[in-house]
Amino acid sequence: MIVTVAVVQMVATAEVAENLAAAALLLDRAAAQGARLVLLPENFALMGREETDKLAIMEADGEGPIQDWLAAQARRLGLWLVGGSMPLAAGDGRCHAACLVYDEQGQRRARYDKIHLFDVDLGGGESYRESRSIAPGKEPVLVATPWGRMGLSICYDLRFPELYRAYAGAELLVVPSAFTQRTGLAHWDVLLRARAIENLAFVLAADQGGDHDNGRETFGGSQVIDPWGTVLGRLDKGPGVCMAHLDLDFLGQCRAALPALEHRRACRPPLTKQYRQNPAVAGS
Repeated sequence: MIVTVAVVQMVATAEVAENLAAAALLLDRAAAQGARLVLLPENFALMGREETDKLAIMEADGEGPIQDWLAAQARRLGLWLVGGSMPLAAGDGRCHAACLVYDEQGQRRARYDKIHLFDVDLGGGESYRESRSIAPGKEPVLVATPWGRMGLSICYDLRFPELYRAYAGAELLVVPSAFTQRTGLAHWDVLLRARAIENLAFVLAADQGGDHDNGRETFGGSQVIDPWGTVLGRLDKGPGVCMAHLDLDFLGQCRAALPALEHRRACRPPLTKQYRQNPAVAGS
């Protein structure tokens, strides 16, 4: 079985209506080229001038204009739509960064809340504190699609392979993102290929890619990778659509030839500090 997919790259602004209009045009382009499954990037509806700007547009779970827009686009184009991330109320004054999945009828099939939050100091005055406005999610989410199981994640999650091990056996992994230029240049491509190879799965990664109203530069590089680590399509900078054809029979061949998922073994806890300092303790 072969399915055509697309990842959408944006340079989102601080205006929701502007972003949704731009995303709709890119979705139209993907659908016109035969996409059955499309992934939007993280923060597709808003890249605010301040980290807390997203709180002004957060919605209650299950209702709101951005959620309605996602459902309408999926239904209008007759495709599965993975809605990158958008803010849903967390109940503590913050929001969850939620990835919502809609089927071709516009019915919601899954919600994943970003677990790992980007609280970092990169140096040179570049720092981020997502936890000020975002409450962390708690659980991995795996959703059944017509093309296999799909594991959901968002951006900074990419650095935590244990999350993707929770999706072991899934055919598809999605990574909507807004990677910074600095971290993207150093780590984006290699981490995506690692997640594909170690899990023998297709990886779809939709990134923001350009200069935003808040002065932040995102990396771009949206791409689709097969289970052998081959990049099937990749963008550079700027808005665009990356198309790819996923051969699910090839995925089965990869897993049969290299059944690494079947070879996994539970690892013991690491050696204690006492043992490392005094090997003689091993005999006691």
